[in-house]
Amino acid sequence: MSGKRSNRFFDEMADAEGSVRGHYRAFKGWLDTQSDEALAAKRAEAEVIFRRVGITFAVYGDGAGTERTIPFDIIPRIFPTAEWRQLEAGLRQRVKALNLFIHDIYHDQKIIAAGIVPAEQILANSQYRPQMRGVDVPLDIYAHIAGIDVVRAGAGEFYVLEDNLRVPSGVSYMLEDRKMMMRLFPELFARNRVAPVAHYPDLLLDSLRAVAPQGGSDPTVVVMTPGSYNSAYFEHAFLAQQMGVELVEGQDLFVDDGFVYMRTTRGPRRVDVIYRRVDDDFLDPLVFRDDSTLGVPGILSVYRHGNVTLANAIGTGVADDKSIYPYVPDMIRFYLDEDAILNNVPTYQCRRKDELSYTLANLSELVVKETHGAGGYGMLIGPASTKAEIERFREVLVAHPEKYIAQPTLALSACPTYVESGIAPRHIDLRPFVLSGKGVRMVPGGLTRVALREGSLVVNSSQGGGTKDTWVLED
Repeated sequence: MSGKRSNRFFDEMADAEGSVRGHYRAFKGWLDTQSDEALAAKRAEAEVIFRRVGITFAVYGDGAGTERTIPFDIIPRIFPTAEWRQLEAGLRQRVKALNLFIHDIYHDQKIIAAGIVPAEQILANSQYRPQMRGVDVPLDIYAHIAGIDVVRAGAGEFYVLEDNLRVPSGVSYMLEDRKMMMRLFPELFARNRVAPVAHYPDLLLDSLRAVAPQGGSDPTVVVMTPGSYNSAYFEHAFLAQQMGVELVEGQDLFVDDGFVYMRTTRGPRRVDVIYRRVDDDFLDPLVFRDDSTLGVPGILSVYRHGNVTLANAIGTGVADDKSIYPYVPDMIRFYLDEDAILNNVPTYQCRRKDELSYTLANLSELVVKETHGAGGYGMLIGPASTKAEIERFREVLVAHPEKYIAQPTLALSACPTYVESGIAPRHIDLRPFVLSGKGVRMVPGGLTRVALREGSLVVNSSQGGGTKDTWVLED
C-alpha cells in the first residue's frame, strides 16, 4: 500500500499523504519482508485448518447444501488504544440506552408518552411481544449479548450501521481468527502488544450467571441451539464448549411445576439461564408458533414468573429493527441525558411521505434496506445496481414503503487485504460484542468483516465476505 489513498474512502493503514499510520508501522515493516509465496502458503494453511476443525457455516437457499469456510484474511485490522477507548465508550453508552428502552416499552412506555418514538413504531412492530408487558427480568437487562455493527467513513468518523440484539452471531470467528493468527505468525505477537480476546467465553459465562434467578448460588447455564442444520451451529457448539456448559436443543428441555429442567443421564436437572440461539417465534409452541419443534412448551410461563432467565430476552428484536434505529440517539439523550458518542448513519424512513419521495427520486445514490432484513439480503445498493434493478425495487418500495429505510451510500473504510492479485484495499466493517450483566463489558476487539470483491461494500459471509483478526494495541 504505497502512494496516496483515494479520496473516496478512509485508508486504515495509510494517511492522505500515503504515510503509514503510527499504529501500523511495526506491522507494515514486517509485511514488507514477507514474500508472496510465504503469504500464499500461510493463507492456504489457514484454509486447511479451518476446514479440519469444522469452522464452517451453511448458506440457506444454497442448492448445493454444502458447508463453507468463511474466507480468512491474514492481514489484521489494527486499532491504537486511544481510538479503541473512544469506540468502547460509545458502545457501552449505546447498549445501556437500548436496554433502558426495551425495559421502558414493556413497562411505563415513557418514551412514547414523551412523543420521542411514535407508538405505532413500537406497538405495531412485528418484533414487539405483548406477552412481555410488565415482565420483570433480572437486573433489567434484555440484551445480554449485543453485536453492534460499526463502520468508518468520511475522514475516519465511526458510525453505527445497525444494532444486533436478538441472536447476534460471529463471536466464534473473532476468537478463532485470533488463534489462527497466533498459530501462523507467533513472531508478530512477540513484537506487538496485542490486547487479548481469548477471555470472552469467561466474560460471557460470568455475565450469564449474573442474571440467574435469585436464590441460586451455583446457577446452571446452557446454550440452546435450533440444531445442527442451523447456519451458526458451529458457534453454538463452540461457545458451549468454551464456557464448559451443556449444548441443548428444545427436545432436551421440559417444564415441570414452574421450572425448566434438562434431561440428563442422571435424571432431570434444573436450568437457571438459557443462552438461546433460537428466535422468539420458535421458543414456546403454546404461545408463539404452534408448529415449532425447536422450542419448549410452557417456557414463557416459567420465564414470566422469574424462574428462568433467557438471554437475550424475548422481545428484544423491536430495538434492533431498522425502523427504530433512527431513534437511538434520541434514546441516549432521553434515558442517559447524554449526547451520543457514536453517530448514526443519516436515515430516511420510507413510511414518511416526504422521505419516501426523496428516496424514490434518489434511488441510484442510496442504500435501501428492509426494516427486518439481515445478512445483506432484501436491499438495494443504488450505485451498484442496474437501471432495471432500480426500477424493480421502486415498484416494491411504492407498494410497501413502511417496510424500508434508506441511507446514503457510505464509502466504508478500506484495509489492506491479501487477495488473489496480491495486497489490495478492501472495504471493512466491525462487529464488537458487548456483554451486559453486572455492568457492561467487552473484550478489546471484535469481528472485522471484509468485502473480498473489489469495490464491493457487502461484507456478509453469506454474500462472499471474509473475516480478519482485529488488534487493539496496548500502550
